[in-house]
Amino acid sequence: MPEQDAAPGGSGEVLPEVTLLGGVFSRGDVAAGDAAWLQALLDAEAGLARALERAGLAPAGAGAAVTRAAVAADLPAGDVAEVARASGLTGNPVPGLARVLARRVPDFAAPAVHRGATSQDIMDTAAMLLARRAAEVIRRDLMTAARAAARLAAAQRGTLMIGRTLLQQAVPVTFGVVAAGWLAGLDGAVTGLDAVADARLAVQFGGAAGTLASLGDAGPAVAALLADELRLAAPPLPWHTERLRVIDVAAAMARVTAALGKIARDVTLLSQTEVGEVAEGAADAGADGSPPGGAPRRGGSSAMPNKRNPVASVAILGCSRQVPGLLATLVASAEQELQRAAGAWHAEWQPFSDILRLAGSAAAWGADLLGGLTVDTAAMTANLAATGGLPLAERVTGLLAGALGRPAAHDLVAAAAGRAASAHVPLRDVLLALPEVGQAGITAGQVDAALDPAGYLGAAGAFVDAALRAHQEVENEHG
Repeated sequence: MPEQDAAPGGSGEVLPEVTLLGGVFSRGDVAAGDAAWLQALLDAEAGLARALERAGLAPAGAGAAVTRAAVAADLPAGDVAEVARASGLTGNPVPGLARVLARRVPDFAAPAVHRGATSQDIMDTAAMLLARRAAEVIRRDLMTAARAAARLAAAQRGTLMIGRTLLQQAVPVTFGVVAAGWLAGLDGAVTGLDAVADARLAVQFGGAAGTLASLGDAGPAVAALLADELRLAAPPLPWHTERLRVIDVAAAMARVTAALGKIARDVTLLSQTEVGEVAEGAADAGADGSPPGGAPRRGGSSAMPNKRNPVASVAILGCSRQVPGLLATLVASAEQELQRAAGAWHAEWQPFSDILRLAGSAAAWGADLLGGLTVDTAAMTANLAATGGLPLAERVTGLLAGALGRPAAHDLVAAAAGRAASAHVPLRDVLLALPEVGQAGITAGQVDAALDPAGYLGAAGAFVDAALRAHQEVENEHG
């Protein structure tokens, strides 16, 4: 888990520390490392102190005093080390942190630290705070990526290209409808994040066994006040061993990386040298295309100076490939015993952190990728023309079906396509040489019309327009 430094001011924001792999897997502003956890734990403790004061269970000013002390950046290194050591004795960092925090507040406020809570209350609440902060950052980057996809879909609405199914050339499509498909995935990921952030991020506050017995009748009121203080949902009851909220967060993050991974995979395929229909932008290049200050250029190879690798796409795929396993671990960990789990809860912490970090990195890379993507329409035209009309075989079959019947027309065109491919001649020439075509009364003009890719796009334009309208609704939600 990458380490991060807490930002001053106790705002819950942290600044990423430079790490060896952080440029790939910790890109963007999602904070889910040790310092982010530390601040979130402190925020949960501070929120509890404020809630206790509001409920009349702590002296006036206790909440403010604990909040002032609950700033990760202000903790001496020795205190942080003490918390880390204590976590090995108690199985989690909260007991050590509570002791450190109680020492750092005035005597009158110390009883408000951790009162009524168990360690899992603070850890789970901190996890929800991390998830909310991550969702805000990821949503921003997804919206940036979606806007770029929408621009591509609109600008390339009618740009012809070959469609590919099972990695083989199929029928013509437009790059506009390809980008519209990317856009729909991104919008779906945003919508999923919204649903989780709005309804599934809740405080955890149940005390030792989920009854808040130590607070007597005041327990539910304190739980509600804690939710209000932290701007999290107030659940009907504690969820110590009901872990669907954790799974919901992780699933939303998996949806994010799935949507981005599809885009990245398309870009890697379309940017192959032999295809060359799109290319990633050189985000770090100067006006003349060279890297600034002699720095290594984006996409460069250590061995091959000619290479321009699709780094953003590769990084997204590197993130997205890890997420399903992390999600599986969290789902497997949801089977927890009775009132408090023995190990399954502990197994959640690292994969939960990693899934937030990887989704955030993929989203940041996605915004960069789509914002700088270049489209080579000439390459698209050339690749489509290189097929010699073969992708329109389906349409020619329809043209002949009226006279020959569909099975006979299918077999005739299949044989013609085979001859055209083996002889490397246009399908048109083979078709017009067939006596069956003339006998069916099909003219050369009709064959030419059937082989015109612009006339065989179906509802591609309508689908682009529908995706753009749907995206506008998402924009309106976040305007």
